[in-house]
Amino acid sequence: MKVAILGASGWIGSHILATANARGHEVTALVRDPNTITDKEVNIQQYDLSQPINTLREVLSNVDAVIVAIGGRALGNHDIVANTAKMLLAELPKMGVSRLLWVGGAGSLEASPGVALVSLPNFPAEYKNEAIAQGQALTVFKASQSDVNWTFISPAAQIFPGEAQGSYRIGADALITDDEGNSKISVTDYAKAMIDELENATYPNQRIGVAY
Repeated sequence: MKVAILGASGWIGSHILATANARGHEVTALVRDPNTITDKEVNIQQYDLSQPINTLREVLSNVDAVIVAIGGRALGNHDIVANTAKMLLAELPKMGVSRLLWVGGAGSLEASPGVALVSLPNFPAEYKNEAIAQGQALTVFKASQSDVNWTFISPAAQIFPGEAQGSYRIGADALITDDEGNSKISVTDYAKAMIDELENATYPNQRIGVAY
């Protein structure tokens, strides 16, 4: 597939890029600074979300799917998360792009019925604004009437550096935990889950969570 990754130079985005490339997809990396991508097999396009929509139309005119890995922290602008979701849901059908996969946060997952993880007192303060922003983006997706086939993929509460650990589990809105109450996934396995969904389109127009 021809896949564009918005935010491909970030920690999670770069792992998704590497996984997609390794599995034979034709990848376009959309990044603010092209020098951050060193993989010569990747089509690198400079793009900043502050640029006019016409610039994005040119870049995405010939892709099958878009993967978005943004959080707003780097720009100090968390509003950009939900606004980007709105923009892409509206514009991608006009560009002939039918798939949108979104790197969502864990904060909007339910630690217990009706209780979002981000609302708990022990939720890390440094990630709270980003988690709230991702929750707002999820609300945009769930209310959307767009023709785009979207999937919002939340990682486990702890997404950590490391190689593949083995199989992962998939859930819906509830936080997935193991027998010891831990919710974890490596960034490598998260990227695998993202590209698995890209290839299989098993969960159209819904949020899923992935964890061990």
